[in-house]
Amino acid sequence: MSASLIRRGLELFSEKDAVKHAQKKSGSRRSALMKRIGTDKQGVQKQIRQIQRPGGSSRRNTNSVKDKHIRSALDEYRKKQKKSKLGLNLKYFLSTANKTQSSHATKIVEQKSSRRACHQPDRPAKQPAAEESVFTEDEFQKFQKEYFSNL
Repeated sequence: MSASLIRRGLELFSEKDAVKHAQKKSGSRRSALMKRIGTDKQGVQKQIRQIQRPGGSSRRNTNSVKDKHIRSALDEYRKKQKKSKLGLNLKYFLSTANKTQSSHATKIVEQKSSRRACHQPDRPAKQPAAEESVFTEDEFQKFQKEYFSNL
């Protein structure tokens, strides 16, 4: 720790002790409150309310070392590390109780698709019907015999 932090901590403790001794010496609580408040005339009631509130004037001194807990660096490191959920996720997705039907899955995918034309999936192309020839196989054979026999 630096010397300034130690000095600041000692000042805080000495101020608290001085306030406690002042409260013991003064008989009325009102006079003790007035000693803790600055000499400004404006806002005296507001300052009294702030001091009497739970926590009192200690709210102003939020940078005290007294309330800080010392933790080991290893505990801090472990706390900040992300825990792997891979095992739990695999067990969930591979379990048979949570299987969805393929029809439900396709409905979900169709509903999720955007309305814009560029986001629409390509429609499956229609397979052209097999071309049927006007001539039968017998007619081809007949033509072949006639054509090639004359050559």
